[in-house]
Amino acid sequence: MPTAPHPPVPSWRPLVVRALEEDLGAGDVTSEISVPKDASGRAQIEAREEVIACGLEVAEEVFRQVDPALSFERRVRDGDRVDGGTAVAVLEGSVRSILMGERTALNFMTRLCGIASHAARFVEAVAGTRAAIVDTRKTLPGWRVLDKYAAATGGAVNHRVGLFDGILLKDNHTAAAGGVTPAVQAAIANAPQGMRVQVEVQSEAEAEEAMAAGADFLLLDNCSPDVCQRIVTRCDPGILLESSGGIGLHNVRDHAETGVHRISIGAITHSAPAADLALEMIPRDV
Repeated sequence: MPTAPHPPVPSWRPLVVRALEEDLGAGDVTSEISVPKDASGRAQIEAREEVIACGLEVAEEVFRQVDPALSFERRVRDGDRVDGGTAVAVLEGSVRSILMGERTALNFMTRLCGIASHAARFVEAVAGTRAAIVDTRKTLPGWRVLDKYAAATGGAVNHRVGLFDGILLKDNHTAAAGGVTPAVQAAIANAPQGMRVQVEVQSEAEAEEAMAAGADFLLLDNCSPDVCQRIVTRCDPGILLESSGGIGLHNVRDHAETGVHRISIGAITHSAPAADLALEMIPRDV
């Protein structure tokens, strides 16, 4: 898997702090009454199915917040494909501290590994075509930088981060502007320098209208592969085409084979199955 740049720690550390606060509250009652205060031990975070590893730095930060004295050894790297039964990290130190951070660390890793693994399935499904798999803004509120990092770790391409760094005229924009043509013309005339204008179209007629208005980046929304194929055939080679809407693993290859350049998949982040990972204490004699 390609190596995705990790988002800066300050962009997601507050999420870790808040997650620990909501889980720990005044303290881990169960561990405090059942585990000796001075007990030390080792534990491992292990994959229980094949996954794309993701979120190791976040998990390490969880345990650092709980107890800076804990040792956290990464056994794999984000982006590695690991088999079920693989230890992705090993911890050593206070047993109470390990148990206090267990669920929060796993919550982050099961989501991030799940997104990375789901993205990889789509990337693999279109292998051999020119289509890139692209994520969307359909992320868990507050988690965007991590969700998009996980998607990129699985091989997807990040679409715009938010409304601030990319122009996409959707159906509501064109309706409010009075149609495709006035919306595209206004966007092109007023776009910040270097920012490309993308417009959503839902038919061949709208695609023709958008191109006539000057658009060179089309989002083919809920268009069948047959419609996408016809638009690809009629477009100038310099026009960037992206399919979106109603696309899953069952039909993503059909869309890729039409010749579109990109396929955006909201399900990568909003519907990725959580990966199966667990934290297990390692017996002292091992």
